[in-house]
Amino acid sequence: MTPPTETPVAPPDPDPGPAPAAPQLRRSGHNKVIGGVCGGLGRYCDIDPVIFRVALGVLTVTGGLGLLFYGFGWLLLPQDGEEENEARRLLSGRVEGPALAAVLMALAGCGIFLSMLSNGSVMSFAWLLTLAVAGVGVWSQRRSLTPADAPPDAVGAPATPGTVSPAFGPGAAPPETKAPPTPASPSWWRDPIVKDGTTGPVGTGYLWGADDADPAVGLGPAGARAGKTDRAGKAADRATRGPRAIGGFVFLLALLAAGAGTAGAWSHQPLGTALQIGLAAALVVFGLGLVVSAFAGRTGFGTLFMAVLTAALLAGASALPKTITTEWTRTDWAPAAAADVQPSYALGSGEGTLDLSRVVVPSGQSVRTRAEVGAGRLKVLVPLGATVKAHIVVGIGDVQLPTEKPEDVDIQPNQKKTVTLAPPAGAKPAGTLELDLHVSIGQAEVDRAAS
Repeated sequence: MTPPTETPVAPPDPDPGPAPAAPQLRRSGHNKVIGGVCGGLGRYCDIDPVIFRVALGVLTVTGGLGLLFYGFGWLLLPQDGEEENEARRLLSGRVEGPALAAVLMALAGCGIFLSMLSNGSVMSFAWLLTLAVAGVGVWSQRRSLTPADAPPDAVGAPATPGTVSPAFGPGAAPPETKAPPTPASPSWWRDPIVKDGTTGPVGTGYLWGADDADPAVGLGPAGARAGKTDRAGKAADRATRGPRAIGGFVFLLALLAAGAGTAGAWSHQPLGTALQIGLAAALVVFGLGLVVSAFAGRTGFGTLFMAVLTAALLAGASALPKTITTEWTRTDWAPAAAADVQPSYALGSGEGTLDLSRVVVPSGQSVRTRAEVGAGRLKVLVPLGATVKAHIVVGIGDVQLPTEKPEDVDIQPNQKKTVTLAPPAGAKPAGTLELDLHVSIGQAEVDRAAS
């Protein structure tokens, strides 16, 4: 009798191994043009980095957001193989070239961005482009990986049974973990610097810090004790003193530069221009201080914060209207007849009063004039029987009309009003006054004469 044939059992599926780790948002160390920010974003979002480079270039020329985003990305994102970002190095006192370039880039972008805030169309386009690029990046990053898209096994992944490790041979185990070497001992992980045929110790990467060994100390027990004592003394001295802080000195020089620049332009330049000159001089001092701290001394977060604040103030000063002067004056204009009314009246800073109460406008005719005050108060007094057509523009401030109570003060930005004020009942009819009133910062008031 023939024994029954056994059905072969299929071998179990091979272990797929651990799932590939999600990519981390870091700056690329090889796919980079400047700092590797776009390369890291492209790898993280699975998008060609050229898209990010083009978008940041467009954002740079349309409002400065490109420089602002790239500078902060350079500061906050660590590079491949590193755990410390440039911002942490900067705050710990190690001012190096990449950190300095990132700070200057962010400062430039911040200044351009603040100076373009008043341009609504440009800023709207910049924000729409930013949201579009961010949306594309999030969508691409969240796509589920298909088996064809799965990344290859990482180097060092556990090998399946029966495979041969190219580095150690069949069944070979990786070398055991070794502790870092003690100072002044032979190093298995540090190679000497070879330059011009000579060798020397590798630097720590810090602008200051304790050395590994003192080559002047000889060998032997006495030399070892002397070396330990000398190194301990140096470490204690450096721990107590540290690098010399120059932040206070830089801040004092920046104040002096700002005061000197503003005072030199105060008497013959508008207020905004005078402030720009002083703040620009202070910003130059802060920039030079950061550069000097990369080679000597130390600057901390306070100096960096003051530099950013100075850049913001500089952008605000550049937005001030050129009509605002540094001298506060009181001016009265009082034409006696319609023929004496000037086409325009202007005052830089102060209180200007345009008294048109004595101007007689014949019925059916009109008189047109314009009055402008940079900063302060503009008051226009119109005849009792005239019809007033006024177009009033106030950058930041209040508008007062005869129909409002004096205590009704409503300070708002960018106020624009076009009103027509009919003469009161019982007044003798007259012609029309057309007023074009502009105040950059302050109050514009229209009042009617009592008689």
